[in-house]
Amino acid sequence: MEPNVLREKILPISLRAGIIASSFWIISISMTVVSGSIAAVCGCLLSCYSLDLGFNRAFFYKLRALTIIGLSICFLIVGLVLAEFLVSTRIDILSIDPITSFTLSEAIKWLAISSSLTLTLRTIAQRTSYGSIVEIVFVATAFVVTLAAHRNGMIHRPFLIGDFALIRGLNPSSILMALGCGAVISLSALLMTEKNHKRLPYHFSVLGILCGSLFIFVKLFGIPTPTSTDSIGLTGQASNNTNSQQDNPFRDGENENTDKEAPVAVVVFRDDYEPLNGSYYFRESAYSEFNGSMLDYSTTEGMDTDLIKQFPSDRNESEAPPLAEDQRKTIRTTIGILVPHRNPFGLESPIAYESKANPNNLRFHRTYEAYSLAPEYNFEYLLGRETGNEEWPEEVLAEYLMLPDDERYRSLADEITRNLKPEYFEDPFAKAWAIKTYLDENGVYSLKNDHAYEPDPAASFLFGDLTGYCMHFSFAATYLFRSLGIPARVGIGYSVPAANRAGGSALLIQAIHGHAWPEVYFKDIGWVIIDPAAQQTLVDMTTDPQDSLQQLLGDMLRDNGSFEDFLESQQSSFVDLELVKNIIQILIIGLIIGSYMTKAYRIMIPSLIKGNKPHRLSYRAILDRLSAIGVHRQFGESRERFASRASDVAPSIIELTESHLSFALGDSHAAKSRHCDWQKLNKMIQQEIISNTKPRRRLIGFVNPFSWLLTK
Repeated sequence: MEPNVLREKILPISLRAGIIASSFWIISISMTVVSGSIAAVCGCLLSCYSLDLGFNRAFFYKLRALTIIGLSICFLIVGLVLAEFLVSTRIDILSIDPITSFTLSEAIKWLAISSSLTLTLRTIAQRTSYGSIVEIVFVATAFVVTLAAHRNGMIHRPFLIGDFALIRGLNPSSILMALGCGAVISLSALLMTEKNHKRLPYHFSVLGILCGSLFIFVKLFGIPTPTSTDSIGLTGQASNNTNSQQDNPFRDGENENTDKEAPVAVVVFRDDYEPLNGSYYFRESAYSEFNGSMLDYSTTEGMDTDLIKQFPSDRNESEAPPLAEDQRKTIRTTIGILVPHRNPFGLESPIAYESKANPNNLRFHRTYEAYSLAPEYNFEYLLGRETGNEEWPEEVLAEYLMLPDDERYRSLADEITRNLKPEYFEDPFAKAWAIKTYLDENGVYSLKNDHAYEPDPAASFLFGDLTGYCMHFSFAATYLFRSLGIPARVGIGYSVPAANRAGGSALLIQAIHGHAWPEVYFKDIGWVIIDPAAQQTLVDMTTDPQDSLQQLLGDMLRDNGSFEDFLESQQSSFVDLELVKNIIQILIIGLIIGSYMTKAYRIMIPSLIKGNKPHRLSYRAILDRLSAIGVHRQFGESRERFASRASDVAPSIIELTESHLSFALGDSHAAKSRHCDWQKLNKMIQQEIISNTKPRRRLIGFVNPFSWLLTK
């Protein structure tokens, strides 16, 4: 490809590559980490430029389309295999830690995905008549998927759009729809213009109808959102009236927290409360009944009667609220759920849920009030306490003590508690705390492990490398408790650092806060959380609490006048005047920036492109410069007369005009006789304009973004 032709195609190629790359970015942000998204964009850009700019173009044209697609698929497979190898194999030789391995794996995986898919799309677009439609559909699909997520309450993706819109009271789906339609129309125009379609108006009409129909459909009905889940299977489709555990809770594939900062709920505290252990625990359900292989949701009557398993239509209360009310504080919270959940959840320990009107159906999946008896006692209060409940039937107590038939649990528990002081040797809480301390000191927290599908994952963890995540720690601790005759279960829900409240009344719950913990039942007290916390970790558990989003969502749940006024204003006006104002401002700013870019492009293009008609570009650039200082060619005025009139400011304009006319009229003899260095002549005229024009006039011309519009 000739250098001048190459430069002329840089802009459309870059525009197309940018649109397709943005589609890969918006798809990947909800499915991978930052390194994966960056790799997806880079892979797309690399493939686009390789094909469209024609790196060794002859080589590409010798290959059949199916050959290129086949090679793309092979590259994809190799990339996926290599990515899986990095996270499933220890690479001690290279001294790569698990976090780095995972980050590198995601980058390789998404580089392979974006590169192979882009090569396929661009090959189809170049070699077939319908290929452009495939690209358009891909871009539209990318934005529609993200738009659907916003429409269905998953407001966190992408952050820069979601947070920007929410803070200003805007609907993120509207912004995404505008971006998506703009990308589709831009790509369509680019592809159609390149191929010079004669039915351009028809195609644009179809596109307009498509975008309009899409907007109406999403606005009215929404589009199904992929099932949301967290690392321990807390969220997802509503319960189908069964308590059976559907999936292996130890599965590794669901525990990567790639979207760890994704909001799942917001809690507003109506009563002030600070937890003693530094974390707020929100209990949703529990694994308590041993099903022969692991703990499962209870099906035995009389078990877990403290749990409230249904969302309230009016008010639901616990059948067995916790005791020791003098050591507890009644806390009322308002909970707004952003993604679907199987069961309601509330601050430890919830005693009642009460329905509440949803203040914003576009933001919250559902909202309700939760009443809890939160503990205020310290752990010394638990010393000397007996375990169990005298009102439990024998079969219930037996279920809370059942564990796998493995003598190693009792042997290890005896070994751990052997060194207790004599006064605590028979104390249940002291024994439980010793087991917790053992797991704290010896366990390693990691989301990747080799225990998930062992016959007994807890045993594989406890008597193996002691490397796992919260589910492994809680199951292992529960079995150890039970082996000593202490009734125990695994509670599941969320654990949020108290520091995330930042002194306010709202608390944002994110995906990474999904947690499991062991619980012990003490007589006259109830279920008590004794949560191991591994001192060694291979996972960065820190997150951005997103204070602005936390405050905004909290305001939506409060019964304050400001938000009610906001809702009324939205309902009372068919047209959002604030939104219209913002759109107009954005359009004006975009128009000004676009004009400046066009102005700079027209002036700089003669020095960048050396085509076969340099006279036209150089002459137009000089006319733009003269127009900026108020010297315009009048309607019907010949080029020669204009040059004579403009010679007072730029004498060399006469020579430039004569050379331009010679080339433009095809007078080759005259053109050769008047051959000139266009770059040199252009610079000479620029100097003449500077010398013969006042600085103030040049400054006004430089600032004016629309001066080039007067060029004729």
